[in-house]
Amino acid sequence: MRYEFLLARKMIGGRTSGETSQSSSAIVKIAVAGIAIGMAVMLLSVGIVNGFQNEIQQKVIGFGSHLQISMYNTQNAVSEKPVERAQPFLDDIRAEPTVKNVNVYAFKSGIIVANSEIKGIIAKGVDQDYDWDFFSKNLVDGSVFSIPDSNKSDSVVLSKYVMDKLKLELGEKITVIFIQDEKERKRRFVVGGVYESGMDQFDANMMLCDIRHVQKLNNWALNQVAGFEVTLNEFDDLGMLDEIISNHISWEFTTLKITDQFMEIFGWLELQDLNVVIILSLMVLVSGINMITALLVFILERTNMIGLLKALGATNGSLSKIFLYNAAYLILLGTFWGNLIGLSLGLLQKHFQILKLDKASYYIDHVPVLFEWDVILYINLGSVVISMLMLILPSMIVSRIDPVKTIRFN
Repeated sequence: MRYEFLLARKMIGGRTSGETSQSSSAIVKIAVAGIAIGMAVMLLSVGIVNGFQNEIQQKVIGFGSHLQISMYNTQNAVSEKPVERAQPFLDDIRAEPTVKNVNVYAFKSGIIVANSEIKGIIAKGVDQDYDWDFFSKNLVDGSVFSIPDSNKSDSVVLSKYVMDKLKLELGEKITVIFIQDEKERKRRFVVGGVYESGMDQFDANMMLCDIRHVQKLNNWALNQVAGFEVTLNEFDDLGMLDEIISNHISWEFTTLKITDQFMEIFGWLELQDLNVVIILSLMVLVSGINMITALLVFILERTNMIGLLKALGATNGSLSKIFLYNAAYLILLGTFWGNLIGLSLGLLQKHFQILKLDKASYYIDHVPVLFEWDVILYINLGSVVISMLMLILPSMIVSRIDPVKTIRFN
């Protein structure tokens, strides 16, 4: 075993000192470069897809939370049956370690009339327990409103999309027409905050207001709401929490996951995982082929040495190990440079947002990058192991070399 390592080190030292042939050196450099580029592409592909999925998930969840609890209803969300605000299962849900926040909500559809323009909207009523983190991060003007204990707040938060369409300005008063019991009911609001998420299907319709306006429009009591929104710390806990909540709530309640509410968006995001699998497979295959080529060149260039070692008693297995050690060194070298290049480019993009995107098409204005260190570890280990396994078969070519012929030829 020791002489195998020594020979492998000698061969590596010969390459680094320039003692090998120029053709061999060029092929080795190409193989290492191929591995480095492949690793960098794999890391960037996974990081960009993860970042893109995370950004879109956060935007959709910001409008509807991870999970909604409401009375079972065959109609749509804006005509939900009211439930009592105080429910015995709420304390148990809030006690779950995966739960970040639980808040009440209510919806009412209406029409904004301003500057001779009209726009249909859905007024989402929220209370003091609402988590404003998402809208605070996406505010472009003004501020979110606070909800006093006494009088209702007349401030609303509208999207920049609606503001531009209706030619509104911050602080301007608007009239919203609602229909209740086949009667027209008007309400006056003041635009207190303007947000922009980049997702027009939400920005074009959502207006946030004090929940007491919606309660009064629906002829509900102050202790009646449409349901409860549950926000989690981690998206991956959604399925598990849905089962837990289902065990807490009674039969007349139902739960709706955000993935079921917007299946087309999350289905589209899941398709990105398939693209990543294809890219990873192709990059590993290319890296493996590069190393197979380099290994075959090593073996062919050292045919005489193999014959001499066989004549001195070296076994086929030990000779194969010598070339595999060399190949492992090159794979690790290429992997190191690939990690350095891929992670450096990804972190630069993450912090400085150098590459931009069309927000209208991609919902975000830059290429997002999110590195998960466990995924990076799996990519590195998987690539090295698969590449080494691909080299076992070509390394066995040393067993077909006849020492008599090679020595005689020499």
